[in-house]
Amino acid sequence: MRNNESSLTSLVSAFARAYHSRYDTPLIFDDFMAKELINEKEFTNISENMIQGISFFNKEIAERLQNDPEKILKWVVQIQLSPTPLARASYCEKVLHNELMLGAKQYVILGAGLDTFCFRHPELENSLQVFEVDHPATQQFKKNKLKDANLAIPGHLHFIPMDFSNMFSYEPLIEKGFENTKTFFSLLGVTYYLTHEEIASLLSNLFSHVPAGSSIVFDYADETLFTAKGTSNRVEHMVKMAAAGGEPMKSCFAYQEIEHLLASSGLLIYEHLSPDDINDHFFGNRKDNLSAFETIHYIHAVKK
Repeated sequence: MRNNESSLTSLVSAFARAYHSRYDTPLIFDDFMAKELINEKEFTNISENMIQGISFFNKEIAERLQNDPEKILKWVVQIQLSPTPLARASYCEKVLHNELMLGAKQYVILGAGLDTFCFRHPELENSLQVFEVDHPATQQFKKNKLKDANLAIPGHLHFIPMDFSNMFSYEPLIEKGFENTKTFFSLLGVTYYLTHEEIASLLSNLFSHVPAGSSIVFDYADETLFTAKGTSNRVEHMVKMAAAGGEPMKSCFAYQEIEHLLASSGLLIYEHLSPDDINDHFFGNRKDNLSAFETIHYIHAVKK
């Protein structure tokens, strides 16, 4: 990972959430704070890059909409950029709120990027401790963004700079007040870039310091990741863009493989959403181009 790559990835994801909040209806996930972390110049630059890249995504659309850049941008965002970040965030936070009612006291966001959870839910400041674990460069990028937006860091938000893909350590979390109590983890947009061994090691380490009932939500790609095309070849485009950006996708799983990997860390699958399930849950009856990404699944797993 080059120092600026994870920052770019987090910026584009925040752009997708901000665009959705600003221009789409009905909303799948309303990240109304995302726009605070992207200045107008960045929003314009990303928009222009997406519009200029339309021929890569779809030559027919490029030709048909050549005189309408706003429609081109909406097509690229809704087909390629937004579906997975929006639906997985909506699912994750739905599960989190349920876990809070069941007694979770800590939330660990692995690969947080420009996550805005704490800023959207100030009412949880006295009941939930939040630990954002991310690459040091990405975390510094976010801190700079918060400063630029004049957003004060809430007292219950703790930044933990760590390249957890190499080695996860609880020591810096414990130094910030992490306790052996019921905890909820999220690992969104990460598993694709880790090997099977790295994921197994991370899960084992994560659940070594928390009690039974602690749980995790993550997304993963199924075994068709490197062969599926998807709507307008978007799955193929996703894989190619990741490789071109220097962060190639490494992992995909059959369901039985995921089940076995989780079991080896003492975890049971509580809920599994397939692409069809995700489409039914989050994209039903839409009149735009938003639909669930092929090959991408969501898992909620709980420690026995």
